[in-house]
Amino acid sequence: MTELKILVGKRLRQMRSEKGLTQAALAERADMIDTYLAGIERGERNIALETLQKIVTALEVEPIDAFRFGELELDEGLEEKRDSIRLLAAFLEERSLEEIRLVRRIAQDIMKTIDSEKHS
Repeated sequence: MTELKILVGKRLRQMRSEKGLTQAALAERADMIDTYLAGIERGERNIALETLQKIVTALEVEPIDAFRFGELELDEGLEEKRDSIRLLAAFLEERSLEEIRLVRRIAQDIMKTIDSEKHS
């Protein structure tokens, strides 16, 4: 879900910028604190549906617009990550279920090793 928070935050920031509003101006319109809005835009804060409703109302857009991620210019790292996942999925589609399970177990072991090295 973390990715969803980031995408929604980026999309809200984009719509705010397109309207020519500062964070302070939008926060005032939405009756919220600007630092809270900043956290939402950075994807650091969970956003309740009521809060999302306040923001989209203040922006004078439809709620669905907050989820139109195709309008975003995604950072290159995220797009490259998605491309790599698609390539991996395409490679695995040609393999048997047994082989896919083996690759998954190996990948899980590798990730555990990486995570343990990060935390040591």
